[in-house]
Amino acid sequence: MDAESVHSSSSSKAHSRCPLQEQFLQRRNSRENLDRFIPNRSAMDFDYAHYMLTEARKGKENPAVSSPSREAYRKQLAETFNMNRTRILAFKNKPPTPVETVLSDCSSAAVHQPKPKTRRYIPQTSERTLDAPDLVDDYYLNLLDWGSSNVLAIALGNTVYLWDASNGATSELVTLDEELGPVTSVKWAPDGRHIAVGMNNSEVQLWDSTANRQLRTLRGCHSSRVGALDWNNQILTTGGMDGQIVNNDVRVRDHIVETYRGHHQEVCGLKWSASGQQLASGGNDNLLHIWDRSTASSNSPTQWLHRLEDHTAAVKALAWCPFQANMLASGGGGGDRCIRFWNTHTGACLNTVDTGSQVCSLLWNKNERELLSSHGFTQNQLTLWKYPSMVKIAELTGHTSRVLFMSQSPDGCTVASAAGDETLRFWNVFGTPEVAKPAPKAAPEPFAHLTRIR
Repeated sequence: MDAESVHSSSSSKAHSRCPLQEQFLQRRNSRENLDRFIPNRSAMDFDYAHYMLTEARKGKENPAVSSPSREAYRKQLAETFNMNRTRILAFKNKPPTPVETVLSDCSSAAVHQPKPKTRRYIPQTSERTLDAPDLVDDYYLNLLDWGSSNVLAIALGNTVYLWDASNGATSELVTLDEELGPVTSVKWAPDGRHIAVGMNNSEVQLWDSTANRQLRTLRGCHSSRVGALDWNNQILTTGGMDGQIVNNDVRVRDHIVETYRGHHQEVCGLKWSASGQQLASGGNDNLLHIWDRSTASSNSPTQWLHRLEDHTAAVKALAWCPFQANMLASGGGGGDRCIRFWNTHTGACLNTVDTGSQVCSLLWNKNERELLSSHGFTQNQLTLWKYPSMVKIAELTGHTSRVLFMSQSPDGCTVASAAGDETLRFWNVFGTPEVAKPAPKAAPEPFAHLTRIR
């Protein structure tokens, strides 16, 4: 080994330790100039030694003088002043007192100080862009959906295409005839295999994407195009331009189960809550309805649970909060431009935010308290908001026309957006979810190994 390497290794060792601590260790371990048979005068207490040789002997020579209470007082006094030692001579040094240094204080504070949470990086540009020719530029339709099997469905004109996010493969599901099309809505079933396709001629087709075959056609629900769809287990809810909302049980021949009447114009937004108990619907009549499945009856004159009239433009963007029950976010069109938050239990408006542009779609972050909105004129941007402060975290630009549709990947990380510029963009806006820590094992109960008597 050369001299330079020896010098560098020795210097690195010196720098890796605190200098004060190193000197302290050398002095403590040193045994020079000590002899185990010669007492160390610097380590002895001569006042205590004089007391033990004189005063303690007097007490032993005159035991009658001390009473029991005096003796108890003497013992307590001896314990207080550490006078119960038996040795007078000391053969070892006193242990040195620890030296508190600024360096050690800083290091200990750094150890106990919790690490600050790093701010998530949000890319300002899309990570992938796909062409979407013939995408219908219509605010009232719903032409994009990302299923639980990680397959994205998008309607382009009369054709529904499937894009597999796991391998990037594209396939054609169905192309409608001219008299049936264009496609006006698509929605995956919860199983990620079956998909509903709403059409311009008022009918709805059900398809098996795995077998690539049509299962059935739902007729008689509406008198005009079906622009909104949503699933609640085996119930497919459809909303039409005729203002009606129909619940269809796809398992039975007579599929129409319930019909909700409350909108006067086209229904353009439909969302069931996670519990499947409440349905939110928005329409071109600027109305937002909350329907409760247990109380909504076709025979009742007022079927809705709440009719909310605060929006001043069409209500298409709807999103149920994933971390707070009975809370809904809704967005208004170009004449309203507002995101409103509702308590659907009471019907109260909790907050209103003017976004400055048409609100086309809303998505909640599944891992953080954040809300993503897509907009139209003038910036055609996606805006990420911190909830509940509604402070803007990021604005994502790239589309050159209004961002009509958004859908979220099954893992909640990626968002797909489709716009009137006929492009489909993918944004890593919600980041990677944190790996859940395993739950700590519960401490075993005492006597758990014994048989209990009931």
